[in-house]
Amino acid sequence: MASHSCNIPVIDLQDFPAQRSKLVQVCEEWGCFRLVNYQHILSDTLMSEMKSVVKSLFDLPLEIKRRNSDAIAGSGYWAPSEKNPLYEAFGLYVSSQQDVDAFCSQLNASSDQRETLTKYAKAVHELFVEISGKLADGLGISSFAIDGWPFQFRINKYRFAQETVGSSGVQIHTDSGFLTILQDDESVGGLEVMDKSGAFVPVDPWPSTLLVNLGDVATAWSNGRLRTVKHRVQCKEANLRYSIAAFLLGPKEAVEAPAELVDAAHPRLYAPFTFEDYRKLRLSTKLQAGEALDLLLIKP
Repeated sequence: MASHSCNIPVIDLQDFPAQRSKLVQVCEEWGCFRLVNYQHILSDTLMSEMKSVVKSLFDLPLEIKRRNSDAIAGSGYWAPSEKNPLYEAFGLYVSSQQDVDAFCSQLNASSDQRETLTKYAKAVHELFVEISGKLADGLGISSFAIDGWPFQFRINKYRFAQETVGSSGVQIHTDSGFLTILQDDESVGGLEVMDKSGAFVPVDPWPSTLLVNLGDVATAWSNGRLRTVKHRVQCKEANLRYSIAAFLLGPKEAVEAPAELVDAAHPRLYAPFTFEDYRKLRLSTKLQAGEALDLLLIKP
């Protein structure tokens, strides 16, 4: 482990309840962490099979890729654009197994690819249950469950070339949802997260780990206790870079802080909202780095 220049805190999924208070502290101070020892839920083999499926999907003709349409605002295929010319991505919004089947059908996925995508989606959902449950437990919230919360995959490809080294792969942003699990590229770096001082910390490739980070919904839901982390992707080397991000979006009903996190010393900070309305707010205002949350603050 020591060989990795890792400034980002590490959470061991097999070491609970011992790490409960560390998990809360890390989510308050950093808003992100490396997760290790989760392979009983998501195996290295399944992660590597998923990476192969992802690479083959990006090799499909453009007209097939474009069939990956929006299920909610901005959730479908993104072609390289003027703003992000090095970047292309698929989106998969999951509220049930039918959504995974529909995505596979849109892209003519083979039965093996379908099986991998289905297993991966199930494993990631199980990790969402584990991590969010442990976090809620650490915050002292008694009845917490993510039943019925949809999640979304954003499957990314960066075409980094020699002439693009030093440029931006994806601009500074926060994630809009509750919790993100990222299977990063195991050999090509570029991801950077912002620490509390405002400095960017590189997230170096580290195989057999996942990066977990909190999004804007977690900040509102926790009544401001948990930190949403700003991050970006920089082009560090001429290479193709692939990553698979899964976003736990939030409850279908309104996002609001549980009673345990609201008292006289900590009055309710945010007006209730749905994650879909919040997504639309971020898209319409173009406030992509957490600033849109300020528009939902309850005026004293």
